[in-house]
Amino acid sequence: MTVSLEQLRRCHIAVDLGAARTRVYVKGAGLVVDEPSAAAVNTRTGALIAVGQFAEQMTGRTPGYIRVVRPVSGGTVVDIEMCQRMLRHLLGEKLRRTLRRKPRLRAAACTPHDADPLAQRAAVETMVGLGARRVELVDTLIAAAVGCGLPVERPEATMILVCGAATTQVAVLSLGSIVTAERIPVGGEAIDHAIVQHLRHQHELMLPSQSVRPLQLALSGNGLTAHGPESTEIHGRDVATGLARSVQVETAAVRDAIHTPLTAVLDGIGKVLRDCPPDLVADLADRGIMMVGGSALLPGLDQMLVNATGMPVRIAERPDVCAVLGLGAMLEGKIQPLVLDPLAG
Repeated sequence: MTVSLEQLRRCHIAVDLGAARTRVYVKGAGLVVDEPSAAAVNTRTGALIAVGQFAEQMTGRTPGYIRVVRPVSGGTVVDIEMCQRMLRHLLGEKLRRTLRRKPRLRAAACTPHDADPLAQRAAVETMVGLGARRVELVDTLIAAAVGCGLPVERPEATMILVCGAATTQVAVLSLGSIVTAERIPVGGEAIDHAIVQHLRHQHELMLPSQSVRPLQLALSGNGLTAHGPESTEIHGRDVATGLARSVQVETAAVRDAIHTPLTAVLDGIGKVLRDCPPDLVADLADRGIMMVGGSALLPGLDQMLVNATGMPVRIAERPDVCAVLGLGAMLEGKIQPLVLDPLAG
């Protein structure tokens, strides 16, 4: 999976297939697709009804014969054919016609750290099905570090935390490569699930699947820190009666509920630091941790990491699109490798 910058400069299109969102960057045109990784299918005819944002809105609201599927799980393509159909519709006829004119279409794709050969092959086959003659695979950690402006090519330690929907990846980078890294099977979905379970057990309230994000936004700012609002009103369905009901939920209780899945993330960060050479850990004491990924915006998460590690924690300017923008910067040739001057004889 080691790919040179020279090979990436020859690519025409870059794709970041995430469990939550799919993003496509086209050389010269920039970011052209940023949509949820969802597709609605008619199970009677097999026809594709909707993809992206519209399919996401249909989740939990469809009749029995319409099913909303997610062809990507944890950054890995689990349904190649459906993923190809979803990408074709997201790209649109006009853009696909432009890409077909390329005599030898080359594509770059993000893959999670330590992705097994099957996962890598699934990503390659998905892009080949879209017409790519050659596919270059780039580690998500390196692409995200480039996208958020970290000096990854220098002999200095940089630590990045990619908070995805299904997994969290943490790594220490130096000289353009990964020194130590860890992939933790806890992401934004696990945090959402913890909130849903808390409301079900403590308040006997079933929360609609699409109401968890608004709940987190209601708690944003200082929401999940000790200085935030004490309570917030939540609407849902009563477990016993099935009727609509509203309850006042204490912020402190929600904070405790999501702390359990986040403990695994803190353990992963500790393991990476223990495996890292002491010289690089000394660099990190000043530079701290850079957070990217859609779940990096979870209110209070950065402060929780500061309290646990004692290191400064920063959130990237556009954390959700860092990986695909990093790939795009490599495609456009904006990243220069470190040139080592030969010793003067």
